[in-house]
Amino acid sequence: MAIQLYNTLKREKEIFRPIEEGKVKMYVCGPTVYNYIHIGNSRPAIVYDTVRRYLEYRGYEVTFVSNFTDVDDKIIKTANELQEEVGELTERFIQAYFEDVEALGCKRADAHPRVTEHMAEIIAFIEVLVEKGYAYESQGDVYFRTRKFEGYGKLSHQSIDDLKMGARIEVGEKKEDALDFVLWKAAKEGEIRWDSPWGAGRPGWHIECSVMAKSILGDTIDIHAGGQDLTFPHHENEIAQSEAHNDKTFANYWMHNGYINIDNEKMSKSLGNFVLVHDIRQQIDPQVLRFFMLSVHYRHPINFSQELVENAEAGLDRIRTAYANTKYRLSVAPELGDQADIWLHKISEQKALFIEAMDDDFNSSNGIAVIFELARLANTYLNEEHTQAVVLQQFLSVLEELMSVLGLQVEAANEDLDAEIDALIDERLEARKNRDFARADAIRDDLKARGIILEDTSQGTRWKRA
Repeated sequence: MAIQLYNTLKREKEIFRPIEEGKVKMYVCGPTVYNYIHIGNSRPAIVYDTVRRYLEYRGYEVTFVSNFTDVDDKIIKTANELQEEVGELTERFIQAYFEDVEALGCKRADAHPRVTEHMAEIIAFIEVLVEKGYAYESQGDVYFRTRKFEGYGKLSHQSIDDLKMGARIEVGEKKEDALDFVLWKAAKEGEIRWDSPWGAGRPGWHIECSVMAKSILGDTIDIHAGGQDLTFPHHENEIAQSEAHNDKTFANYWMHNGYINIDNEKMSKSLGNFVLVHDIRQQIDPQVLRFFMLSVHYRHPINFSQELVENAEAGLDRIRTAYANTKYRLSVAPELGDQADIWLHKISEQKALFIEAMDDDFNSSNGIAVIFELARLANTYLNEEHTQAVVLQQFLSVLEELMSVLGLQVEAANEDLDAEIDALIDERLEARKNRDFARADAIRDDLKARGIILEDTSQGTRWKRA
């Protein structure tokens, strides 16, 4: 089955056909770095890291680019408030971003371009738009003539007339038309600035991604992605200025992830429910947070609550417990039984179902359901009178493989603790052999107090987290 993805531009699922066979050029809008990222920012980071991982799993060579906006009104305002240089502020929060998303299991992009590193290209790009009549200078600012670009609104599926009804020219603006958007801003007193043909200033937000995507990936890219909130005006404006400049399609596929609510309310500072990843990962295992995010299809809204996160934690633990128990059994499993082919076929079926789920618009929710079923089958197999190492090993290998595709660790991060538990189980077994039941009971009680439940079976002692 070919990979299908929902293309916002077409409002339907399409079979994914890259520009160059076997290769994918993918651009994801990154953060504006003036603070720690909030939990809403973490969703696209996790979602598109997973898309990238799955494309690579299916054999594609992916060039993955995600930018940093390191000059912006909010950055300048924050730097002034903290009496800090803009460059120092942005560098600090770029490093904080890496710490947060890497804790969430996200790989670094192949390129993380910064706006300040592409100023010459931005200025040259705008100059071409001015020469072609798509842009004009007005008192040091440069604006894009939105009406001149045919098809404006095709991504957000809005007509130019509908957009005009909601547009207004504010006092002090220098636009020809209310729909025009800024490409270059004249610098205000004390602001960071770069020289340009239109005077000292800095770029507008929308032009940045167009230039960085073109600079690294070329005129046309396969997939452009970001949060649903970026569809309009950011991505709409990117299309207009890029296609006006390049005379080519900017991106063939547009992907957008859904919003995050906090306890069924929109996240906002005014409501006091603004959750920073930097803070929340001190309280929640980042792997649980990733598992939680992937438990809902990326295009659907997701509600963040303590109860739902606890459910995700329990779900992840079920998978890990099945894996740990299977791994333990493998260490003591004799080569007995004659049902290996049947079980190996069942495992193969689940792997095929996982691929089918992920091929269908990267449906990680259904993919996780398959992993749950695989864990259930592993537990069922462990209750068989006889087990075979070849089957146990295949359960372990496929669980590792599928979890890795989702960027999830199938073993708890604390391997030292797991080793300690195994050692205590061995000590308890030895104590029972020596009829030292007091010591054996003490070990069981100690592990129970630490949330570890022992189960004595005919095939040995298994353990799981309570």
